[in-house]
Amino acid sequence: MSDSAKSLYSSQKPESAFVRWVNQWGSAVVDGITTIGDMTLFSWKMLKWLFTRLPCRGTVLVNFYQVGALSLPVVALTGTFIGMVLAVQSYAQFHAIGLDSRLGAVINSTLVKELGPVLAATMLAGRVGGAMAAVLGTMRVTEQIDALTAMGADPIHYLVVPRFLACILLIPSLTIMADFMGIVGGYFYSVIILGIDHAAYLNHSRDGVTGFDLFSGIFKSVFFGSTIAIVSCYRGFNCEPGAEGVGKAATTAFVYSFVLILAVDLFLTIVMNSIYYTIYPNGSSFL
Repeated sequence: MSDSAKSLYSSQKPESAFVRWVNQWGSAVVDGITTIGDMTLFSWKMLKWLFTRLPCRGTVLVNFYQVGALSLPVVALTGTFIGMVLAVQSYAQFHAIGLDSRLGAVINSTLVKELGPVLAATMLAGRVGGAMAAVLGTMRVTEQIDALTAMGADPIHYLVVPRFLACILLIPSLTIMADFMGIVGGYFYSVIILGIDHAAYLNHSRDGVTGFDLFSGIFKSVFFGSTIAIVSCYRGFNCEPGAEGVGKAATTAFVYSFVLILAVDLFLTIVMNSIYYTIYPNGSSFL
């Protein structure tokens, strides 16, 4: 068989399953590294504008209203039901060991330290993050971002920085709202419906939540807000052409934001716990 025939035969020979597996994972790794690099450069450009020149007041206030005021109802409603669900799920175990009055400490501590910030960030990622990616993706598809560049305006300064500021400055308020409504919901179900003593419930709730717990939840929410803003704006700026690309950008913005929120929450929880046990070596207990 001639060399040309051998090369033709080898080119037509089907790839093995192992080769296809290596190609798929290799492409996924390369795409992931490229995306991380692009997002890092995107974040760096945004931070340079943030510390160089702030956007105009009108642009910032519009985004504040969309991110903060319009998100309050869904965050408050979610927090209320989560507090009630925690009361329902925890009551049987605490009632079995005669610690009904300690239920408030568990509910409030869980809400303030973990569920409040994470739920507020999740609602923000779903309601605001997806909308950001869809709006910016539509602007990319219809070449409005290119038009801003042609007119001499930097699209990152005009479009991304106001949304970033709105997310990191208003998510602490949304987190406090989620905490408050969750505490109210847990109190209502525990005291009004389950009949737990009012005074004992409040006393143990007060003893079970410290100022450091509240601070750690609010501190983590700032990182959650920055994650949502960066991921959503990046996906919108790098939207694929067509209506399908806009929908994909909105979906991936929420999915990536949610996964990163959980990853950042794990890291920050480890850090905050280390700081807490450094400051208070003996820890604290509400039982």
